[in-house]
Amino acid sequence: MADKRDYYEILGVSKGASEDEIKKAYKKLARKYHPDMNPDDKAAEEKFKEINEANEILSDPEKKSRYDQFGFAGVDPNYGAGAGGPGGGFGGGFDFGDLGDIFGSFFGGGFGGGQQRRNGPQRGESIRASVSVTFIEAAFGCEKQITVDRSEECSTCHGNGCAPGTTPEVCPTCRGTGTVQVRRQTPMGVFASTSPCSKCGGTGKIVHQPCPACQGNGRVRKRKTIKISIPAGIDNGQTISLRGQGHAGKNGGSSGDLLVTVMVQPHEIFRREDTAVFCEAPITFTQAVLGAELEIPTIDGKVKYNIPEGTQTGTVFRLKGKGIPALNGRGRGDQYVTVVVETPRGLNKEQKEALRKFSETLGEGNYEKQKSFFKKFKL
Repeated sequence: MADKRDYYEILGVSKGASEDEIKKAYKKLARKYHPDMNPDDKAAEEKFKEINEANEILSDPEKKSRYDQFGFAGVDPNYGAGAGGPGGGFGGGFDFGDLGDIFGSFFGGGFGGGQQRRNGPQRGESIRASVSVTFIEAAFGCEKQITVDRSEECSTCHGNGCAPGTTPEVCPTCRGTGTVQVRRQTPMGVFASTSPCSKCGGTGKIVHQPCPACQGNGRVRKRKTIKISIPAGIDNGQTISLRGQGHAGKNGGSSGDLLVTVMVQPHEIFRREDTAVFCEAPITFTQAVLGAELEIPTIDGKVKYNIPEGTQTGTVFRLKGKGIPALNGRGRGDQYVTVVVETPRGLNKEQKEALRKFSETLGEGNYEKQKSFFKKFKL
């Protein structure tokens, strides 16, 4: 493990880098060394794997915390499997690392440094909401407005919770770390545990004069109307993520996201499966027998379509490219129209007689399906 490079060094950031700084550094390097940008370059390929490994650890708050305290030993289960390592026996001393979750309930607070610092940057919570759109709006995209209640950084104190003209005091008990360490003698030896500082409540600072606008919280609740672009082709139940439009973070942390689930209203005529649109077209008996030019409704408007003579009920024809646009913007689906022959009702005496005479002029050859059906069931 000695030949491994420090993860912060790999991404080119300092150990105190924020979540956004780590993310930006990773994206920049990932683009530079991506295999698609460096075909047949083994060195770039290895570099790309190294960058992804570093990002996997540093972008995860829990893994990052373990790495910051124990180095590679805190995040690699295979490292130090022998005596004395974090995953091995006790050897000459105690280094319990991952045992924090086991002993935490006995000794209070986090154990061994696995606990995330409460006074560090904390990302804001995400907000979930929904928006209703029509079938046509979902097909071609639209803009909607949604109103949410969210917490925002206090503009009076700029998030530090102090009244204007004052600054927070670094907690003298925990010296700004937000945690205190307690050592306890047990039958298994001396254990050190950490817990939130009771003096500052785990924030690492003491506010003597709270901001009157936010009462020292650093955040205020506001109602915000946000414009949302609904992409063409979105389907019912899919979710749009608006980065940074959720609740404000704490201690300089980034804001959460706004997750908007799209609810598509049913249409009177059309139904949808992926990018395909389906509908039924009722036609008269005469149109089915003689053929006709029909006006078929589509999501683009009406189009003309010629059905041939002798069209049977249940016949399906396709209108190419008249379906839903693909969500990725590449092409459109098709529309499928099922023909349904409508049988007339309420005929008068003359109409019925004319129909009987017409039927008498037809031979069995005009009803092939009927003839075949009864022939199969002859006893």
